[in-house]
Amino acid sequence: MRASNASRELLWPLVFVIAGGYLAWYAPRFIVFFGGATDALAFRIPSAGVIDFVALFSAIGALALGIFTIRPAPQEGMNAGVFDRMSLFMGRVTMLLIVGLVLVMFYEVVARYVFEKPTLWANELSLWIAGAIFLFSGLYAMQQRSHIRIYLLYDVMPRNLQRACDLISTTLILGFAFVMLWGSYNEARDKFMRWETFGTAFDPPIPATLKPLLIIFICLVALQSLVNLITDWSKGREVHAVVDEEEIEEFVQEMSAKLNNKG
Repeated sequence: MRASNASRELLWPLVFVIAGGYLAWYAPRFIVFFGGATDALAFRIPSAGVIDFVALFSAIGALALGIFTIRPAPQEGMNAGVFDRMSLFMGRVTMLLIVGLVLVMFYEVVARYVFEKPTLWANELSLWIAGAIFLFSGLYAMQQRSHIRIYLLYDVMPRNLQRACDLISTTLILGFAFVMLWGSYNEARDKFMRWETFGTAFDPPIPATLKPLLIIFICLVALQSLVNLITDWSKGREVHAVVDEEEIEEFVQEMSAKLNNKG
C-alpha cells in the first residue's frame, strides 16, 4: 500500500518534468505566438501549436494536482500550507531530475568508453539539468530549514531574541531577492526573449532558461523564508542537537514497522 501511494505521488512530478522539459526546448514558439519575438527568431522558429499548448497545460495541471496530492514524509514535518506543499512538490521534481542526470551521465560513459561514440549533447544536457536541480533543491532546502545555519549563539538565546534573529535573517533574504530582481530582471528577460543559446554543437538554451529561473526561484526562496518565519513564530525555544534524536527515533520506528509487516 505504501509503495502504491509513493508511486501515485511521483506521477504528477513525472508529468511536470516531462512537460517542463518539452517547454524548456520549445518555449520560443510561445514567444512567436504572442508576438514578442524578434524578426530573426520569428524567421527560424514556428508559432506554438496544439501540442505546445497541451504541454503547457499539462505542466500547469501537474503542478496544481501535485500540490494538492503531496503527502509529506514523517521527517519532512507536517506543515501543509499551499506554499509548503509547492516546495515539497519541487523536492519530488528534484529527485526525478537527479535520476535523469545520472542516466544521462551513465549513457555518455557507456557510449564513450564502451562503444567509442561520444555524444555531442550529454555534457551540455548534464549542465542544464544540474542547474535546474540546484534551483529546485534550494527551495526545498529552505522549506525544510536544512540550509546551512550556525547555531552556536542562536541556541543559547531566549525565544524572543531567537525571533528577532529570525526576523533579521528573513528581512535580509527578502532584501537580497529584491536587489536581484531589480538588477537582473532586464537581463533575464532579454536572454529569454531572444532565446539565447549555449553556442555549442548541441546548442541548448541554457542562458535563456536558467537565467529567468534563477530570478524566479530566488524570489520563491525568499517567500518561503517569510512563510517559515510566520509558521515558526509561535513555536517554543529552539535547540539544535548535533544528532537529531527525533529523526533517529522516527527512522527506528519506520524500520521496525517494515520488519513487522514482512514478518
